Amino acid sequence: MNTADNRLYIRNMVCDRCIMAVQTALARHHLAARQVSLGVVDLVDTPAPGQLQSFRQDIESIGFELLEDQTARMISEIRQIAMAYARSEDNKVQQQKLSVYVGRQLGKDFDRISALFSNTEGITLEQFVIRHKIEYVKELLVYDQQTLSEIADRLGYSSVQHLSSQFRKITGMTPTEFRANGQRQPLDRVGR
Repeated sequence: MNTADNRLYIRNMVCDRCIMAVQTALARHHLAARQVSLGVVDLVDTPAPGQLQSFRQDIESIGFELLEDQTARMISEIRQIAMAYARSEDNKVQQQKLSVYVGRQLGKDFDRISALFSNTEGITLEQFVIRHKIEYVKELLVYDQQTLSEIADRLGYSSVQHLSSQFRKITGMTPTEFRANGQRQPLDRVGR
């Protein structure tokens, strides 16, 4: 049994609820999974073509996309790694350059990864990470449990000014203005 035939790549999985939704769809279509993680499903057996087609239609109806070509799969994997990097509160991760982190995670040359991502997505990988990081800042601002200084420190910003400048550049408003009346963006739409 070829593991490549048993691995599915799914776009727009961004949280634990997405994993649960995909697990539910798998069960509906009698597809047994070894593991379901963000963007990847490892099936126990190779699915029948009709089974896979009905599963595809089911998950597309709830906003996901089954990826079939190699480039789309690679982009999905890059997106998941970049999102994890953007949301990381681990000092060891924050201290690594994006290029080093992504290159190590994928075991590939970052320049090639970055070029593929930019050409396919129409945005640089660095901008994608910044937008996701700002979306995480928005989430923390909405919770209203930490000061801006605490948020900047938590996410590895060099200063509150750096965070505020980046926030304003991406959103067009200051963090304080956002806290007063801001709207968050769904994670699967950030960077698109």
